[in-house]
Amino acid sequence: MRNIFLTDRFFWMLGGLAALFALSFAIPILFPVALISFVMGLTITLIDAFILFNRQMQLQAKRRLPKVFSMGDPNPVYIDLKNGSAQKVWLTIIDELPIRFQLRNFERKIELEAETEMQLKYELTPYERGEYDFGSINVYIATRLGLLERRYRQDHPMKIPVYPSIMQMKQFELRAFDKTSHKKGIKKMRRIGHSYEFEQIKNYVRGDDYRSINWKASSRQGKLMVNQYEDERAQQIYCIIDKSRSMRMPFEGLSLMDYAINTSLVLSNIALQKHDRAGLISFSDKMGTTLKADSNPTQLNKILYALYKEKERPKEANFELLYHAARKLITGRSLLLLFTNFESAQALERVLPILRRINTFHLLVVVFFENTEIKAYAEKEVDTLEDIYHQTVAQKFLSEKTQMVQRLRQYGIQAILTRPADLSINTVNKYLELKARGLI
Repeated sequence: MRNIFLTDRFFWMLGGLAALFALSFAIPILFPVALISFVMGLTITLIDAFILFNRQMQLQAKRRLPKVFSMGDPNPVYIDLKNGSAQKVWLTIIDELPIRFQLRNFERKIELEAETEMQLKYELTPYERGEYDFGSINVYIATRLGLLERRYRQDHPMKIPVYPSIMQMKQFELRAFDKTSHKKGIKKMRRIGHSYEFEQIKNYVRGDDYRSINWKASSRQGKLMVNQYEDERAQQIYCIIDKSRSMRMPFEGLSLMDYAINTSLVLSNIALQKHDRAGLISFSDKMGTTLKADSNPTQLNKILYALYKEKERPKEANFELLYHAARKLITGRSLLLLFTNFESAQALERVLPILRRINTFHLLVVVFFENTEIKAYAEKEVDTLEDIYHQTVAQKFLSEKTQMVQRLRQYGIQAILTRPADLSINTVNKYLELKARGLI
């Protein structure tokens, strides 16, 4: 009995019968009509119940998930449905989603023909790393009469881990290595200088560096030939993630730290594909992950698992500790991409001497974030004097961020000020730019 549910159509019928009986008090001739209608309604309801609970009414539902979910991306979920009965049915599917999604109104309605199968697809976008628990699948089945519904409860508990964005990693890998692509995103960097390994001699085309012309080969062929070089390999690339409280600020569902985690995975993958050695460091008031740069086949999995386990800490970042750890861990000049956030010039000035010391031994790139909400507020039209005052403060805040970039570059420190949503694109472009300029 717990699997029988009354539909809206049943209550409309019941309401109509009640109105008919009530009206028969004033018009007695309607009483027999009301009785006949009641008997017919009861009969139809019993027929509907018989059809629904007949042994021939068979329904199967099975959920399919990918091996892992990608944080911040829409991930597909599939429910395979099979109608084993000889008639068409109307289904309402309620999947018990993980609590973290906080979706309490999930419902899908479909029609399923007799003895047919169907695949229902929907997407979920997780904004936190960790393990997510799916519960049962509840399918409410109704016939053409539509007075009752029968619930099929398929106990199908499943667990799935949510990792840093693997989808984003693959997308940027394709963009970075697609030489024919002209889509917005990854920039094609022209090489400058000769800090590269010789690859081959090729025909000169417009835009090639004239300093690469091979005059001996040109005289033999009777046309201009140039030396082509490939990027120098086995360079050390470290992603350093600040996981202090300054990185807990959320934008579009993800915290700044999670944006940095997704980008670190993207950049590490591209660096390994370019035969560089990728490493990872995280820190706050104490050191977190310290994964030495390497290029072995298991390195990306090590980085992925380390990023999966990272957790924010409600403390201030200790940059002095980072300096000593970097001196001890990192041997040889390396590219260090520091993902952090400075909300004021005073915060930058406190750590600037340490950043300068790190930049003495390595090529340091400081990556920090625009506050997109403040920027949107600073650009909107205002009417009142109070709004003008608030907008002036917002514009001053944005100007201070730009001055921070200039302050870092003043001391030879590379800097990226970016919207959180553009972090991966801007960071990968900076990496390719530095390799093209031979600065690593």
